[in-house]
Amino acid sequence: MNWLFATRWSPYAAGIGIGVLSWLTFLISHKALGCSTAFSRTSGMIEKWLRGDKVAEKAYYQRVPLRIDWQWMLVTGILIGAFISALISGDFRGQWVPDLWMAAFGAAALPRLIVALVGGALIGFGARWAGGCTSGHGISGTLQLAVSSWISAICFFIGGIAAAYLLFALAR
Repeated sequence: MNWLFATRWSPYAAGIGIGVLSWLTFLISHKALGCSTAFSRTSGMIEKWLRGDKVAEKAYYQRVPLRIDWQWMLVTGILIGAFISALISGDFRGQWVPDLWMAAFGAAALPRLIVALVGGALIGFGARWAGGCTSGHGISGTLQLAVSSWISAICFFIGGIAAAYLLFALAR
């Protein structure tokens, strides 16, 4: 059981775990594993809290009702699980700027925060535009051999590699 306390898990063990989770998700909920809709639902819930029931008039939220569902709980579980994993592996530490970023760009937190926010917004936009995220397309869709998911997954990799090369080319 020492592997539970390791800082990094074997990608094979993690892949098997994700595969089993996908099977269980299909078996229990009859739905594909995915979580990007939870983020759009959350933004709708925040908007409803700020603006009232006007949010219900939007076409998107008529198709995607504002509710806390299993996807929302999956995201909550990911956050809690990551925190517990970091604690039990001894890798938890408060840090505004990761070591890799610091080595390439310096210790200033503001540029790191700006890049993280812009990157997160672009990923969220892309996930909604593609109709799913890396878990929805990259795991569940490819598992079902959906052509659109394979194209999306390939584009995820190409986009990620291109962004990393561009970002770290700027550091030189």
